[in-house]
Amino acid sequence: MTITVLVADDQAMVRAGFAAVLDAQPGIEVVGQASDGAEAVRLAHELRPDVVVMDVRMPGVNGIEATRALQTPPRSSDYVPRVLMLTTFDIDEYVYQALRAGASGFLLKDALPDEVARAVRVIAAGEALLAPSVTRRLIEDVAKQAPARPVDEHLLSALTEREREVLVRIARGRSNQEIAAELFIAEQTVKTHVSKILQKLGLRDRVHAVVFAYDTGLVSPAR
Repeated sequence: MTITVLVADDQAMVRAGFAAVLDAQPGIEVVGQASDGAEAVRLAHELRPDVVVMDVRMPGVNGIEATRALQTPPRSSDYVPRVLMLTTFDIDEYVYQALRAGASGFLLKDALPDEVARAVRVIAAGEALLAPSVTRRLIEDVAKQAPARPVDEHLLSALTEREREVLVRIARGRSNQEIAAELFIAEQTVKTHVSKILQKLGLRDRVHAVVFAYDTGLVSPAR
């Protein structure tokens, strides 16, 4: 099955470069290109690509605003694409905002062609993706920006105690292997817990589980 992609970036050379790289990959087809966020939203609803590769910083409607618009479609449409954000730096001041807007992953603009293709495939499959150099520092950045708040027991009530323990560790940037070692359980068991957490909380992926953990007060910079 072919993965369709829309590329949005205000720099024509960057936009064309990503489009060329992706079009050359088997099983991936670039169906459109946009020069700003407003055009990205319009073309996305018109072309309905599986993945929108979106630059964070664009004039007019930026990538965050465009992502937010795509994640909250009008009542007349049920179309919600996956969004892969492009960043110039490994930690961007807009990263946390973009996650809250609904982005499923981040990729550096200097990524190699194979990394770009893999990122699109991962996002299209419903997984979250962060460039390797971003992951840990992103968690730290979220911790700094998320204000400490009381634990929202209502939102967390669907989780078991073990699932809470796993969610705390996800929010602290632990891998499944690290969580398994800390809790003395099998890695496959961790995967099962992660799946149940996402399902119970209505979260799309692991990245948004991090944001949820801080938003509900389960994890804070002080804990």
